[in-house]
Order: sequence, then structure tokens, then C-alpha cells
Amino acid sequence: MLSAEHVILRELLAHEPEWVSGPAMAAKLGVSRVAIWQCMEKLRAAGFTFEAQRARGYRLAKRPGTLHAALIEAQLKVRPRHFSLVVLDQIDSTNDETARQLGAGRPTPFAVLSRRQTNGRGRFGRTWQSDSTDNLYASFAFRPRVRPDRMQTFTLWMGVNVCELLANFTGLSPGIKWPNDILFNGRKAGGMLTEARVDADQIRDLVFGLGLNVNQPAGTWPGDLARRAVSLAEVTGAPLDLNRLAAALIGRVLLAYQKFSEGEHLATFADLWHRYDLLRNKPIALLEGGRRHHGIVTGLDDEGALLLRDDHGQAQRFRAGEVTLEKSS
Repeated sequence: MLSAEHVILRELLAHEPEWVSGPAMAAKLGVSRVAIWQCMEKLRAAGFTFEAQRARGYRLAKRPGTLHAALIEAQLKVRPRHFSLVVLDQIDSTNDETARQLGAGRPTPFAVLSRRQTNGRGRFGRTWQSDSTDNLYASFAFRPRVRPDRMQTFTLWMGVNVCELLANFTGLSPGIKWPNDILFNGRKAGGMLTEARVDADQIRDLVFGLGLNVNQPAGTWPGDLARRAVSLAEVTGAPLDLNRLAAALIGRVLLAYQKFSEGEHLATFADLWHRYDLLRNKPIALLEGGRRHHGIVTGLDDEGALLLRDDHGQAQRFRAGEVTLEKSS
């Protein structure tokens, strides 16, 4: 059931920049005008500012800069049946919290977002810098009940969908570095981590995690991240509406999962990958199990493996590994 704050925000957003009367909102919710005022006081305490005029009503003047559950919910344009959203102030890892809630039987799909993480992580157990409330840390839970081989291109498909969303949202050109990094101009703006629990011959629980640098200011990255990381705000030159982006991202991820689960992604995956792929025809080094391989990337196969033409002209195929772009000779 939608909260009163959600309904109020949805009404105000739907009528921007016009006014919405207090009696109209009270009638919609079936509550008193005093109850509307109390809800708006709660929203003010959360960082919202409203303009109010006698006989005209209210309109939204300012939104909070950090994640706010009701504001995200009010802006969702895609909401599958049973979908629920959890927004936390701080958690160890959204992926870990999502796995715990799956284990406790929470219905899927659902998403867990947090303003901070104390133990955010990426591939190979590496730390994902997550102490800034300016960024987005999100995990999505599904129960696909399919064979593991059906999911081999899942992260790649979700990655190109995230890139497409960011391109539409920012007007700029992100790219994906196989298998899970989202880059702008060679600097990392996001990373993905998919984790699954498998029962016998089928995937029981699936968690798709995404860390996205949104509004972190330049000059605040610690250590070596200063030259490797970038936020969307740095790329665009202005802060982004974090809650609107979160709502758009949730909608895109849920639609992308639906298309994947129904096999509809097959018609567009190759074209999207070609559009956002940063490695095709580029020289790379790939570290796999302690061995370093060099060559030119020629594309992906149908299972999402990276295809490489090595220095001897031989074709090689890699299902996993860490890629570094090399300078062209």
C-alpha cells in the first residue's frame, strides 16, 4: 500500500509548477486536512520545501539531495506487481542486505538502496568506495528459476541497459568495459556485480548490484581513485537529481530483467552491445588465473565470452578475466 507521503509527492510532481489544494489531497487520501499538514511537516523534516498560498494550496519548491524512498516511489513509471523498495541510511553492502532479505523470504522483485555502504564491494572482493551520500548504491532481487546457462549474458545485458539510460539521462556517451565497468572518457563511473544462489540445476536467487558515482565533487576521490574515477556530475558539469535518476534506473532495470527472462533481449542485445562496447578492435591485456594475455578484441560470442585475436593471430575466448586497455602501437 502506498504511503500518504508517496501520494502527496506524486500529486505535487504531477501538477508542477501548478498548485495543488490541500482539500483535494485530503479527499484523494480520505484523510483530514490536518493529516495532510502533518504529512507535509514530516516531508519538510526530510529536506523538502513547499510553497503555500491561501486558497491555492501547495507546490514543491525544493527536494532533498539525498535518497528519499517516497520521492523515488512517486517518480516510478514502471512498477511490477509485488515490487517493493527499501531505502536505508547505511548498510554494509546492498548486495549482502538483498541476499539476507531473499533468505528471509521477501517477495520479489525488490530493490535495496542505501545512502552509504560500509563494506561495498566489486568483482574479486575489491572495495567499492561507498561513503558518499552523493552517489547511488543499489541492488535488485529476483527469483528467476532458470538453468544457470540461461544467465550467461545477464550482466552484459543489464550493463548496456544502464548505459542506454545514462545516455538518455545525461545526453552524453557512456561505454561499457567488459564485463562490468561503466566508463566516461576512460574513467570509471559505475560498476556492476551479479551474484546468484543455485539449487541443483536452477538459479534460485539472483542479485544484481550497481554502484554509480552520481554527484561526488571532483577533488574528493581518495588516493588512486582521483585519476581513475569520475562522477556523472563531473561529466555533465552540474549536479543531477539523484532521486529522479534512481527512479529511472529502477524502471530500466526492471524492464530489462523482464525482457531477459522472456528472451526478448535477443533481438536487441547485439546492437546495444556494439553501441556501448569500449573494447572492440582495441588492444588489451587480459589477466586470467595468473596468466596475462595480449591481443585485439574482436567481439563477444553468444555466451558473452570475450573474443581475442592474440599476437600470433590465433583466436581465443575468455569467460572471465580482468581487462586493461593498452596503447595502440
